[in-house]
Amino acid sequence: MTSPSPGRATRSVPSPLRAGPRRSVLFFAFAFAVIADPVSSVAYAIEAALRALHGDLALLLPTMSLVVGLVVVVTANYWQLVRRFPKGGGAAAAAGRAFGARWTFLPIGALVVDFVLTIGISISAATSAVIALASGLAPARIPLALVLLVVVAGLTWFGHGGRLLFAVMTALFVVVSGAVLVLGFTAPHALGHAPSSTDPGRSAVVAVVLAFPVAMALATGIEAPSTAIAQLGQLGDADRRRFGRGTLALLVVIVGGLTLALTALSVRLHIGLPGGDSTQIADIAHAAAGPGWLYGAFQLTSALLLLAAASSSFQAGPGLLKALAGTTTRPGVLPPVLGRVNKHHTPYWSVLVYLTASALVIVGATAKEQRLVLFYAVAVFVSFLVGLLAMTRFARTERKPALASFNALAAAAVAFTLVVNLLRGWPILSMAATLLIAAALYVRWARVGRPSGIEDIEAEAEE
Repeated sequence: MTSPSPGRATRSVPSPLRAGPRRSVLFFAFAFAVIADPVSSVAYAIEAALRALHGDLALLLPTMSLVVGLVVVVTANYWQLVRRFPKGGGAAAAAGRAFGARWTFLPIGALVVDFVLTIGISISAATSAVIALASGLAPARIPLALVLLVVVAGLTWFGHGGRLLFAVMTALFVVVSGAVLVLGFTAPHALGHAPSSTDPGRSAVVAVVLAFPVAMALATGIEAPSTAIAQLGQLGDADRRRFGRGTLALLVVIVGGLTLALTALSVRLHIGLPGGDSTQIADIAHAAAGPGWLYGAFQLTSALLLLAAASSSFQAGPGLLKALAGTTTRPGVLPPVLGRVNKHHTPYWSVLVYLTASALVIVGATAKEQRLVLFYAVAVFVSFLVGLLAMTRFARTERKPALASFNALAAAAVAFTLVVNLLRGWPILSMAATLLIAAALYVRWARVGRPSGIEDIEAEAEE
């Protein structure tokens, strides 16, 4: 998933942006908008892990520590991708250049599915945040979610002007979360009633190993900086690398820090699985801050951040379909109608495609994000795996055995995560959709004469 684009950059007259304040504002707007998706994942990833642990709080912190560790490993791969592809492109560019153009369609298919699921789970989680604050809305969960979906899709009509606003939403959530954490660790309002441990009926190691793949939904969005740097056409390659790597570092610090701190607080305050009209993260905030303004601010900022993540995919997903629809100089893989834009450069038919698909997902999951987590942690891991295998091949070709071994080990960890989630049953639908879309795009590409440049389709979509 990627962030909102600032619009098509002008490449003919590059500006070094030497002015310190201007450069800082650009980095803030870029970085905090890009990491909105992974930061918003904190709202449901911790609860997903606890559910997979059957409520065993004693194993929650080790599980989330393992999740954050794998996030660091995957981020290290995208750190390499930013260095190698400073103009953007991500896993699609890496796969195309490492294995041939036909392999580009596998990460593209994964991203198409991932964008739909990002919208679905973000809207559902935002709905849960609102209901946790105003429980009287619980009977209208699905209609409320669909209204939020239509509102976010409607705002997409006006183009990509909200990058700074999305950055502010992310920063506000981080600040409010910090206040909740400080209060929770120093002077909590109340303690929960969940036992610190419930016998999982199996060894702790096995329980953690089987549970952590579910919470790897936290890793979605890690690929965003490697593709979103294509938005920064006013910068040179060296500066785009700095922005991309700086954003990845910020992502690890904020997402990893918030995740582990909130997990530790849930254990400290004995906050277990929530009731039907709440979420675990809402219960943590309520126990820490009480029912006052800080709790309300936490729920409001988390809901807005989740809507920002949905809006991000409502821009990136249709942007990808528009790029696949072709240009005046390159034949399209998809029908030209998907590339039609309004005066704000929004591909409105592509937006409608994502609106319809996301609505079906939300209704099918009854607007409950925990029913979508398993599906969510599958599609994007296909892209992670392809990217890691590509970087392993690059390292071996360049005779860097240590780097090749690290990338191969990371690929094995990602593959294990993917397999464990697929073995849970229904998530195989995400894999099937990814493979079908990838195959269909490849067939279309072959029929129009295998036009060159398909490896750079993600970068073109971001521009």
